[in-house]
Amino acid sequence: MWSPFTVLVFALVAACSFTPVHVLEFCTDCDSHSHDNTASNSQLSPNTFKSRWNISVSNLIQDLDRFRVSCKKLIDAFPIDVVDGNFARSVKNCIFSKSIPTPLKGPLRLAAASKEVIEGILDLDVAVTQSDDFLHYASGGRLPPGSIPLAHRYGGYQFGYWAGQLGDGRAHSLGQYTNRKGEVWELQLKGSGKTPYSRSGDGRAVIRSSVREFLCSEAMHFLGVPTSRAASLIVSDEPVTRDQFYDGNVKTERGAVVLRLARSWFRIGSLEILSQSGEIDLLRKLLIFVIDEHFPSISSDDPDKYLVFYSTVVTETAHLIAQWMSIGFAHGVCNTDNFSLLSITIDYGPFGFMESYSPNFVPNTSDDEGRYSIGAQADVGLFNLQKLLVALSPVLSEQQESKAKHILNGYIDIYHKRIHQLFKAKLGLLEEEEDDGYLIAFLLKMMEDTQSDFTMAFRQLSEVSAQRLHDRDFTQLWALEDLSSHKLFSDWLSVYQLRLIRQQNDSELDRQQRMRNVNPRYVLRNWMAESAISKAEINDFSEVELLHHILSFPFVTQETAEEAGYASRPPFWAKRLKVSCSS
Repeated sequence: MWSPFTVLVFALVAACSFTPVHVLEFCTDCDSHSHDNTASNSQLSPNTFKSRWNISVSNLIQDLDRFRVSCKKLIDAFPIDVVDGNFARSVKNCIFSKSIPTPLKGPLRLAAASKEVIEGILDLDVAVTQSDDFLHYASGGRLPPGSIPLAHRYGGYQFGYWAGQLGDGRAHSLGQYTNRKGEVWELQLKGSGKTPYSRSGDGRAVIRSSVREFLCSEAMHFLGVPTSRAASLIVSDEPVTRDQFYDGNVKTERGAVVLRLARSWFRIGSLEILSQSGEIDLLRKLLIFVIDEHFPSISSDDPDKYLVFYSTVVTETAHLIAQWMSIGFAHGVCNTDNFSLLSITIDYGPFGFMESYSPNFVPNTSDDEGRYSIGAQADVGLFNLQKLLVALSPVLSEQQESKAKHILNGYIDIYHKRIHQLFKAKLGLLEEEEDDGYLIAFLLKMMEDTQSDFTMAFRQLSEVSAQRLHDRDFTQLWALEDLSSHKLFSDWLSVYQLRLIRQQNDSELDRQQRMRNVNPRYVLRNWMAESAISKAEINDFSEVELLHHILSFPFVTQETAEEAGYASRPPFWAKRLKVSCSS
């Protein structure tokens, strides 16, 4: 049963040896249409594809021994766990525990590397990824100069219930890297072994989940969605046992490590564990650190700095979830420990990109009650922000807490406004007309009734000419063919065409270009990821490489992608695919 808020929402949206990987630099088979990359806001053309990573090799680090990180800021800012060792335990009065990664057992293979991250963020010549040294640095076998590896302590509400201490159970932060642009990025290994927060886990990640995390974090960046990034994926022959669907069918898989980056890995649960444990001085210290480091517009002298911080997180969380919805992305596990304080997408697990449009789409088979269905994500965002307010309450005055509740009440309107803007853009609508919300809701209801493909229906509306719309000619436009089977489609189309006609000084080519700029042709559908995973598990990384390249240009038609069927009707077997929290 949908809550009133959900109804409101959907009224509007209704890596010894290794196998080398060739990192592609540009698209050689793109169509002639340029694309306005939403991640960089710079117009792309075929020449741009060649120059996006056009960084002089002489300016890049070619010797990994010269690459340094620093943990000083984090270690100086906070007390560190007084107990040493990676054994599971209850941890108090600290933010981090020192924890040494456990090297993957070889042979190691480089399955994937992101040139944009390696060169554009880490200032490394991508050629270093072909070295044995890189394999060990990026999998936990060797530490980069300056690293004092840390595991972060946090808690969280999981599926609506307080779960107590959680923390980095299989991740190690290597330290912060300040690149030549002055950006500070925190490097983290995922799947790098046990930590004090591993509970009953083995600290490992398997190929299956690691391929998904590498590909999706990069794909989301190129879709223009705030996200953590992935530098590399290293796979091994180390056996790792998993009960993938929690049905007693335990299988042996292989271990893998993703080297991932974010400006910060602090999350709502980082504050919750301190508030719940009564560690209020440490709560203040962490808040001040986060604000000073990541919210420069907030003055440290402002007596309402925590309130302004909260207001910013409320707004940015609403905007992030609206962006998820606009591309049909369901995170799958929207626990408070998976929600970033910087409002970026983190912790890619049983996510999914919706195919047939349905507000009830649940990518995670572990989510029996559909708590984290795509249509519930805005509601869950509100729940998580309520829990953030609870965590902040010990440092707020009574008056500030009252104001914070008022700020939270504005979340619905912020989300409502942003998602309305995003879906208007998807339909190429300019300015504002009274019935625009109705036009959007009408379309989504027809998509739901006809089980039309969410991504391709919008994309094909972006590509079809006005004449073909008028003639109802949807030959080779499979998603629009499905949509046009609705008995009310002609009525909707007439209203839509009249709305477009009323847009003054707007040519058909301009409208199509705007729409193609926001409606991707390619997203990481689960069947595409599964195909790449099946090959990667037998050390064929060709499809991981192919997908990484194609998803770096999701708005541009690419010949290799078309040949692979990535914009075609999903194969029948795709409907049988399942993903779970097991990773």
